[in-house]
Amino acid sequence: MLHKFTKQSGANKLSILLLIVLLSAAAGCKSNLFNPPNEATVSPASPPSAPPAPLVVDGVRTSYADVVEKTSPAVVRIEAEVARQQNQQPPLNLEDFFDLPGAPQGQGRGPVPPTQQPPPTQRGVGSGVIVSADGTILTNNHVVEGAQKITVLMNDDRTYEAKVVGLDAPSDLAVLKIEAANLPFLNLGNSDNVRVGDVVLAIGNPLGIGQTVTAGIISAKGRRTGLSDGSFEDFLQTDAPINRGNSGGALVNLTGELIGINSQILSTGGREGGGSIGIGFSIPSNMAKGVMEQLVASGKVRRGMLGVGIQAVNDEIKSLFGLKDTKGVLINDVKKGSAAEKAGVKRDDIIIAINGETIDDTNTLRNKVAGTLPGTEIRLKIVREGQEQEIPVALGELNPESAKNVQPNENNKGAAKPNEGGKLGLNLQPLSPSIAKQLELPEDVGGVVVSDVEPNGAAAKIGIGRGDVILTINRQPVKSLEDVQAALDKSGDKPILLLVARKGQTVYLTVRPS
Repeated sequence: MLHKFTKQSGANKLSILLLIVLLSAAAGCKSNLFNPPNEATVSPASPPSAPPAPLVVDGVRTSYADVVEKTSPAVVRIEAEVARQQNQQPPLNLEDFFDLPGAPQGQGRGPVPPTQQPPPTQRGVGSGVIVSADGTILTNNHVVEGAQKITVLMNDDRTYEAKVVGLDAPSDLAVLKIEAANLPFLNLGNSDNVRVGDVVLAIGNPLGIGQTVTAGIISAKGRRTGLSDGSFEDFLQTDAPINRGNSGGALVNLTGELIGINSQILSTGGREGGGSIGIGFSIPSNMAKGVMEQLVASGKVRRGMLGVGIQAVNDEIKSLFGLKDTKGVLINDVKKGSAAEKAGVKRDDIIIAINGETIDDTNTLRNKVAGTLPGTEIRLKIVREGQEQEIPVALGELNPESAKNVQPNENNKGAAKPNEGGKLGLNLQPLSPSIAKQLELPEDVGGVVVSDVEPNGAAAKIGIGRGDVILTINRQPVKSLEDVQAALDKSGDKPILLLVARKGQTVYLTVRPS
């Protein structure tokens, strides 16, 4: 039995061995079927990354992403804390008007309790531009003026406290400094080379929502708005949308250069409210550069001064002065002791160039002179009695208190009553020393003062009012009523050129007699 068992055991062993081989083979086939060799641990292939959008398609630029990537890190958010005025009302409580979660339907949480006082400071938000790696920042004066604390927030969430290097209200520019190094910054481009129609990007922090980029074109150059504290305005106008909070931000060209500091907008909501309607204004980089260099060097800005009253040359001035065209700037007054008087500049001279550069309008002349340091000698090309000549002038220094340009009040019609005002519709009287003192005029100024105006007379139509002083008629001085009558008789029915003094300013006005 044992032997039989032994034999059977051998046969069984062989059978079992064959069965194991077959099962192993089958298992191997199954394993290979579901797990191919060398692929059991391989992850599914990741889809390839999408290429960036092309910058140019068929010769047309389709993206400004490269410009934004280059410039946006240098544009910062500025938070300025200003002491709240004692009589300032607390902000409007919207909870009085809107239902709030947890409040009964149709009810708010009620007004702010009387004991709750507004915070002692209020925070304004604007923008700024880093213009050097050491942390020098350009922004608007109105963004930081009067601030007790200024905080700068970088695009990468870094935060710095800033110090004021200098403020310049006439240009609405300010320079700040933060203690940092190797910062991203923008190079200042040459704003004189900007052309109307050039594409530009405006970068800033509008309405406190975070950094925003908008695109547009240069709509105009040499704009004045009259809204800043001074008369040194030479704005670039753009339709790139700018809103509150963009002030102090960057206007850049497509090479990534800073060509302007965003400053103002024209809005249907007025100066203090409303949003962009596509008319925004930026301070040109060339003006910003000059102001910044002086503020960094000395903390203040010095400006040259001629000491003249000026006005534009229009068609009527051209005709009455016998000019060839309307180019240039007419001098209607020369201040006593001024640089212009010392150099021999006279009333009725017409400035057509400074240092060989053509002067076409009053704003160009004003900014060119103000942008030159006091004491600098400039060469004026003028037209005097139809003849061109050059006059060297060593500029005086502008008093900051007189930086704000005061234009004659063209809407001052004065009190009127029926009278016999002649062809001008005016009642006049000689300018006595006492009246001159009341009008804050020099005692020896001469002229005749307007005592009444016919409401429908010729003079009323051009804005002449009571208290105005007529210095000359058709460029002839008038000091008495007889002088006035003689000058008017000589003019006949032709337009009459009046030189009028008003609130320390002089202006030529043309009136067509009734």
